[in-house]
Amino acid sequence: MHPALLGLLTIVIGVSGCIGYFYGSNLLLDKVIFPARGPNIGRNINRANLIRPWLFLFPAIFALGLYLAYPVVETLRLSLTDRDAGGAFVGLQNYSQMFGEPKFWEALRNNFLWLLIVPAGATGFGLLAAQLTDRIRWGNLAKSLIFMPMAISFVGAGVIWKLVYEQRPVDVEQIGVLNAIWLGLGGAEPQTWLTIPLWNNFFLMIVLVWIQTGFAMVILSAALRGIPEETIEAAIIDGASPFQIFFKIKVPQIMGTIVVVWTTITLVVLKVFDIVFAMTNGQWETQVLANYMFDKLFRANDWGVGSASAMIIMLLVTPILVWNVRSVRKETQ
Repeated sequence: MHPALLGLLTIVIGVSGCIGYFYGSNLLLDKVIFPARGPNIGRNINRANLIRPWLFLFPAIFALGLYLAYPVVETLRLSLTDRDAGGAFVGLQNYSQMFGEPKFWEALRNNFLWLLIVPAGATGFGLLAAQLTDRIRWGNLAKSLIFMPMAISFVGAGVIWKLVYEQRPVDVEQIGVLNAIWLGLGGAEPQTWLTIPLWNNFFLMIVLVWIQTGFAMVILSAALRGIPEETIEAAIIDGASPFQIFFKIKVPQIMGTIVVVWTTITLVVLKVFDIVFAMTNGQWETQVLANYMFDKLFRANDWGVGSASAMIIMLLVTPILVWNVRSVRKETQ
């Protein structure tokens, strides 16, 4: 079937199914379960009105349970079993094995390094870009260019930056921008940047900072525009310098937004996989937790340790996610 026809058919069936579900469920509720007739008409109407919202919520709750809750429970179950033993329950043996592997600790260390650098870098550059682009005539064009990497997939961004870091023999023209600059500045020979331990992690982080800066810029730019002009005008009248206005007037008023952007990028960092997979595949001491999980699940076919690492990622993400949701609720109240 032609993809366009298949898409149209899916839309028709989906919309028709939704309309049919809501019409049929309301009809069943009002005509069969709690009919609005007889001596208990008032009580039936009240009962039907209490249940009706749950009829509208049920499809969403069912979908969330099927695609979020069930995978979590199943992953937890698999993390406590051994595939080689036919799926037998082994308790915390998989976790013990995982904690005993140097690659796991390398991945955990690198993830914490990413957490220290990427959210701070992306949020800082985003805030700087938001402030500067609002002060220039062609600011909208600059914002579009800075935001453009957000439209690129992580794998695509990884391929682009892998070309930037490309290394060729010294007697061959360099296509990698970084090596071309390195040799132009007097470097003896081209460097294989992605194989240099520790430093290669920073080269990978640059890719995610490059992508997430546009996201931070858009959110923080909107927050900056929401600052009352009266406070800025009062600071100018009092003789405050531009730096004082920015750091003592603007930043404190948008601190809530900065924290939300920071934590959102932190969640992305904890789940980072595509960039590392596309650029180094976790080699040369660049392993991260998501890539470690992928290796265990799909390369080593070890669902026990792979699921255990997935649970570790979820445990790291959950507190930040809960705190982020609470912060957003406080901001909207």
